[in-house]
Amino acid sequence: MQSMTNADRIEQELSHAGRNAFTYIDVEHHTERPLTLNTYRPPTYTADRPVVFVQHGVLRNGDDYRDFWIPAADKHNLLVVAPTFSNEAWPGVESYNNGRAVTDSGSVRPTAAWTYALLERIFADLRASGVTTVGQAHLFGHSAGGQFVHRLMSSQSHAPFCAVAVGNPGWYTLPTFDHPFPEGLAGAGLTEEHLVRLLAYPLSILAGDQDTLTSDPNLPSEPAAMRQGRHRFARAHFYFEAGQREAQRRNVPFNWTLQTVPGIGHDGRAMSAVCASLWFEGRMPDAAELAAMASQHVA
Repeated sequence: MQSMTNADRIEQELSHAGRNAFTYIDVEHHTERPLTLNTYRPPTYTADRPVVFVQHGVLRNGDDYRDFWIPAADKHNLLVVAPTFSNEAWPGVESYNNGRAVTDSGSVRPTAAWTYALLERIFADLRASGVTTVGQAHLFGHSAGGQFVHRLMSSQSHAPFCAVAVGNPGWYTLPTFDHPFPEGLAGAGLTEEHLVRLLAYPLSILAGDQDTLTSDPNLPSEPAAMRQGRHRFARAHFYFEAGQREAQRRNVPFNWTLQTVPGIGHDGRAMSAVCASLWFEGRMPDAAELAAMASQHVA
């Protein structure tokens, strides 16, 4: 009897509406490291509706981040997929935030074996399953998930994604070869082509103007991070301005946007709602809506 493929499993698990969570194993590069796909399918979802990938923060709480997107999913008929990397199978910042780009011995893995590459394969399996027929997905990451997403865009194909946004990353991989990865792009097998492609992509950087705590234990505080600013809001500006400089220096297109989110701090729920409004309603929520969204510090 032929074993069930990932596409078969996805077709089976996403055949009904509602929340779900099931194991996904990348048989090509990470057979020993399962992850969980936390998903939500609205009752009226059809295969031609948008797919939104959501990347969780340091708490590895993909179930929470999936749930943050359920109101938007119901309103706009979206399929939500939150790939969740447990601390057990994907320990520490090196496995998740930094993508397992470098081995314990210091050698660099091929980019196809980096953690970030999993999203392209998951999306290909979603398409192969017939659950979706769209050609590209939306991609959002908050906090550590924002680190994951912008490093994915620095190193992987952009073909699977029609829109990408990061919210409140703790620090950034700068678009320069002046620093080694993960502070910059040097020493990781990345090329000028990767950099120019990144600068040209319409990457949206969402920065809560209240994300200014300097005492947060989850705020990266190593020297490379501190050089980017004292808190996350400052670091978002530092990254955006670094992108502007590198594009101007090369005379290449620069299509990033830096969107300040007023009144919001390190709040994954609120930033998810803001991103959904920008993508699917074409507008920033007004002050009253933002005040109602604000919840708490959610990594």
